[in-house]
Amino acid sequence: MTTVTTPRSVRRTLRGACRIAAAAGLAVDAYVHAKLADQYDAVSATISQGTLFRVEAGLAALAALLVLIWRRSLADAFAWLVAAGGLAALILYRYVDIGALGPLPDMYEPIWSDDKKLSVAAQFIAMVATTVLLLTHRFRAKPAPTLTPE
Repeated sequence: MTTVTTPRSVRRTLRGACRIAAAAGLAVDAYVHAKLADQYDAVSATISQGTLFRVEAGLAALAALLVLIWRRSLADAFAWLVAAGGLAALILYRYVDIGALGPLPDMYEPIWSDDKKLSVAAQFIAMVATTVLLLTHRFRAKPAPTLTPE
């Protein structure tokens, strides 16, 4: 007995794998930020870096759940924004000392800790997976309106 693989089944498998990869990456990101938050409470302006880490952890956890449960392009876009935004902030504050910005503290940290490396990898995986989800999303065509005689 042979199994026939259709383009639709390949697409479904790819999208399922991407959902799992995105959710896993976002979950790791949430874990790392939640774990480190209390260590960064002392770095503050109006808002502490620890608070920002908790916000990132909450957003990443929410995005992971939405990608798995809601399965809509809006959830995928939200997850992409969380992953890409977190990755961009991490890279920016690793290489550029921009100082405090309004209520945000100076978060410059020119080192590569194991937690930072793990977070970069997780956010990158989530960003790539959600990019694939967004690029392979198929919009359902609305049925054409039927004309009824008057």
